[in-house]
Amino acid sequence: MSEPEGLIPKHGGYRRLKSFQVAELLFDVTVRFCDRYIDKKSRTHDQMVQAARSGSRNIVEGSQASGTSKKTELKLTGVARASLEELRRDYLAFLRQRKLSIWDQDDPRRSMLIARRCATADEFAAWTRDVHDGRCGRRGRGGQGGAGRSMKSTTSTSSTYPEISANGALVLIAVAAGLLDRQLASLARAFENEGGFTERLYCIRSQRRSDPRGLH
Repeated sequence: MSEPEGLIPKHGGYRRLKSFQVAELLFDVTVRFCDRYIDKKSRTHDQMVQAARSGSRNIVEGSQASGTSKKTELKLTGVARASLEELRRDYLAFLRQRKLSIWDQDDPRRSMLIARRCATADEFAAWTRDVHDGRCGRRGRGGQGGAGRSMKSTTSTSSTYPEISANGALVLIAVAAGLLDRQLASLARAFENEGGFTERLYCIRSQRRSDPRGLH
């Protein structure tokens, strides 16, 4: 006998989640960053890679679990968000300990990266080269360009690749964290208003008991 319609809702659509897309990009960028700038034998290397992986994979696991446990989805999405915060602190520490600049929130290089809408680590690397060379940017995905003027007119071009890459990763973290915060708020409201698998099962069983046709 097939399960009643609606008992297990559609789930597992994490690939369409913008939070997952940005977190997955961040994971790829972090692996490259750590392999290039962090000693591979250090705990920091492993911890940063694992934090980035956790940020992505817990979104996946939460999405897969959502069909039978909204509570688990909520918990795992929270774990993903916490992992990104841990990763953010590591990137900040990298910049601080090497006396590299931490860009201000209104730094045009940050908005340049967001406008590029990078989907791959290679596209992120192209952004770092443009910033390093003082170019505002070639057109990114969807025809989105940079601020429309040379970066030389607004920012220093003396930034090193480690500084640019670390600050770029912080931008990705901020975007992913913002998306996850909204996702968590939405999940919490849905869980509070609708409950989860147990509540749906109880509702369906109650409807069957009250409907004589459900006895056949």
